[in-house]
Amino acid sequence: MSQPRTLDVAALIEGRKLSRFNYVVILVSVLITFLDGFDLLVLSHTASYIADEVGLDKIQLGEIFSIGLLGMMLGGFFFGYLGDRIGRRPTILFSTCSFGLLTLLFVMADSYESLMVLRFFNGFALGAMLPLCWALNIEFVPKRYRSTVVTVIMVGFSLGSAMAGPLTVWLAPHIGWQGVFVFGGVVTLFAWVLLWFTLPESVRFLASKRKAPEKIAAILKRMDPQLDVRPTDQFLLLDEPDIGRQAFRVSQLFIGRLKWITPMIWLGYSASSMAMYFLASWSPLVYQYAGFDRATASWVSSIASFSGAMAGLAMMRFVDTRGPYMVMIYPLLALPFLLVLGITGMQGTAFLMLSLVGGVFVKGSHYGILSIAGIFYPSAIRANGAGWATSIAKIGSILGPLLGAYVLNSGLPVVKSFLVLAICPAVLAACAFVIGHLTRRHPAAAPLPASSQT
Repeated sequence: MSQPRTLDVAALIEGRKLSRFNYVVILVSVLITFLDGFDLLVLSHTASYIADEVGLDKIQLGEIFSIGLLGMMLGGFFFGYLGDRIGRRPTILFSTCSFGLLTLLFVMADSYESLMVLRFFNGFALGAMLPLCWALNIEFVPKRYRSTVVTVIMVGFSLGSAMAGPLTVWLAPHIGWQGVFVFGGVVTLFAWVLLWFTLPESVRFLASKRKAPEKIAAILKRMDPQLDVRPTDQFLLLDEPDIGRQAFRVSQLFIGRLKWITPMIWLGYSASSMAMYFLASWSPLVYQYAGFDRATASWVSSIASFSGAMAGLAMMRFVDTRGPYMVMIYPLLALPFLLVLGITGMQGTAFLMLSLVGGVFVKGSHYGILSIAGIFYPSAIRANGAGWATSIAKIGSILGPLLGAYVLNSGLPVVKSFLVLAICPAVLAACAFVIGHLTRRHPAAAPLPASSQT
């Protein structure tokens, strides 16, 4: 009978290239984040139909947009805790099923109050998806691919956001705005079935919690059949602090160098989210108020989302190889476009084109901060680290749509909101600079110093 061995899961993962197993996990994560993006943004594109039928004003629409983001903020806290408590896989499955069913329930909404309630709980369920998918995929790939893989997953979210507009334009005139929500809910529930059969649990999570060595061995064999691992082996993580089974405490997000990195992630992420969600929630209506028809407004917003995703993807290999300083580039490029839009008050085609380019850089900037939001935390608290960052950033997400509502309702020219938003990329660039400086001598994936272990 063979003797039990002690194996380092981190070393087994780090010494590999990406395999078919990784690509399957990435693809199903892209699928579910695609639906996450679609279900989140479909309300923005159906807002004009709903407002006409239900009788909503601009302030009420802004409140409905923002209550969903409040739900996402609270959901991020809850599901981040759950993901580090019971695992990534069951939490993702629970979240997916929940937001699929809640999206279907929108067909019953017939008042401002029912829309507020449904949007809150739908947002709560949606709040889990991105940080948990980041955590799961980060924990299956070598450190040199982490930012890139996170960004690929976020491309799924942006494609879903981008398709919300064209699909609404295509479906709503034929089957009504309710039919668009039926489509999103049904497809999400089909995706839940697919996830049930394909999504693995994170081996880093299991090893960090010292759980189920037989399950770790089976998953590692799925990842690479050539690996010499056995159910009797003991599995450890030697590249990060051993937090073990102790209950999560918020103070763990501030141990060692994290006491500076975590606040910078929260501040930069919040600033970026404020700009991102103003554009995501209000762009279709802003273009309509500027004189463009619904189809043009939806297509321009969708093009900006898709182009921003491609810009973010193009940058991430540089983030992986050269560090967080690279996150500064897109915010600095976005800044002059927002200032020109806000100061000059241009209109017509010039406004459309300049806002499109500025929107691409704003969205590309968002990918930068997302790509590093979860990579600095140990596996035992990674879902909480990413979940807290995502939830704190919802403060900016909530303020963005509300800012748009009050600017549009104030009688001021629409373009003046871009002047306020110019603050956001400036803050993000400063935060990225500080994070880059803090990690210059300690790469993002390096273990925390021994003094920080608890």
